[in-house]
Amino acid sequence: MGCNLRDLATAEDINLAELKGKRVGIDAFLTAFQFLTTIRDRSPTGDGGPLRDSKGRTVAHLMGILTRTTTMLSLGIQPVFIFDGPSPELKADELAARRARRLEAEAAHKQALEDGDYQTAQKMAQRIVHYSPEMVEDTKQMLDLLGVRWVDAAAEGEGQAAVMAVKGQLDVVATQDWDALLYGSPVLVRNLMSDGSKRHGRTVRAQKIILSEMLAEHDLSREQLVDLAIMIGTDFHPGLKGIGPKTGIKLIKSLGTIEAICEEKDRDIPERLDEIREIFLNHPSTEVGDEALKPGQVDVKGLIQFLQEEREFSQRRIDEALTKLRKANLVREGGQTSLFSF
Repeated sequence: MGCNLRDLATAEDINLAELKGKRVGIDAFLTAFQFLTTIRDRSPTGDGGPLRDSKGRTVAHLMGILTRTTTMLSLGIQPVFIFDGPSPELKADELAARRARRLEAEAAHKQALEDGDYQTAQKMAQRIVHYSPEMVEDTKQMLDLLGVRWVDAAAEGEGQAAVMAVKGQLDVVATQDWDALLYGSPVLVRNLMSDGSKRHGRTVRAQKIILSEMLAEHDLSREQLVDLAIMIGTDFHPGLKGIGPKTGIKLIKSLGTIEAICEEKDRDIPERLDEIREIFLNHPSTEVGDEALKPGQVDVKGLIQFLQEEREFSQRRIDEALTKLRKANLVREGGQTSLFSF
């Protein structure tokens, strides 16, 4: 999931109310994975997989995204979901490694179920989650019914969001992936979709990282930050052996570039270095008009048809979502979007 810049960043806890009136670009794929791995079958003899409806269709991602999206809307936040496009060719090795790990976990999951070892099966289930094209289309359909905009990225979702943020089309990029900063996002918010939840006995809070402050704190240019990340290791290069964040930042501040560091340390310069830099510094992006980002209308009838009648959501879950939409004044009496016509 990108390069871990945690040791370099000063993260500030924020209240979601601070994002009122802001247009927030949300990493759709990582958000979906979050819910696919947490909203799952936890019964004593369950397989640990994401929750499904009676026809076997996965609905965990829809449940989580519905709850969090309607909460954001009720707070006056305008979400825009960004979906990954084709991965850059330079990511092929990383993707192959992920597939290999997933196949290994699938075999372990199957064996655990055959052995009746449900504890291991549930553990392995989190490692074999797949956000399928069908799930992606279901997510987009639900967002359309909510009047929430979405964008198909040209490549990496967090890269697309960062480019849009630099253009002023988004105020904030929300993702767990630190690479958003490498792509140039002025403001990164982590834990947006898990704010208030419990994890390991503590309450998770959304956190804000401001790129300009991070660069100033360490006296780095963005180009140097990208070089530092490449040395540490990214999805596009495994990094230079023996160089972590602390050593890397000392080297980059004293020598300036990867080339100079490799010369000083008698190391080989990473292959395709300029191409990797280009991915971060000039990431390909889909052109999105401002008109396409304006919120749509909520289709209450369509939402109920899709989620309750087709995907078997409970009445309570539907009512909670509609209550939050009404709080945001997104549901009106009369016409297609009337809350009270149902």
